[in-house]
Amino acid sequence: MGTLKVDTVVGSDGTSPVTLTKQVAAKTFSVSAADGTSITSSFGISSLADGGTGLQTFSLTNSMSDANYAALCVGTNSGGSMITDSVATGSYRTAVRNFSNALFDDIPKTAAVGDLA
Repeated sequence: MGTLKVDTVVGSDGTSPVTLTKQVAAKTFSVSAADGTSITSSFGISSLADGGTGLQTFSLTNSMSDANYAALCVGTNSGGSMITDSVATGSYRTAVRNFSNALFDDIPKTAAVGDLA
């Protein structure tokens, strides 16, 4: 058994990323404040917009190839449901609703899986 140790793997041109085959990796992830005013931790997210109580829109650093990707979200304190209620190539929006179907603020944790443009 051998050991392969590298710091960086690039394409054959020496600069482009390598292509992963038969694998899927998250293109974004984020954790933001419940009130939608700040991003606590993220990768692949360029900005956050507060859409009002329970609504947050995450803009992507790099757009997806189309809107047919999975934007996933879970809440930290959800007493109801947290969903991705709209998806575009460059952003997605989360919505948090309680069991009475009213919007409320929670800490969304999100990820997006799909093909980048």
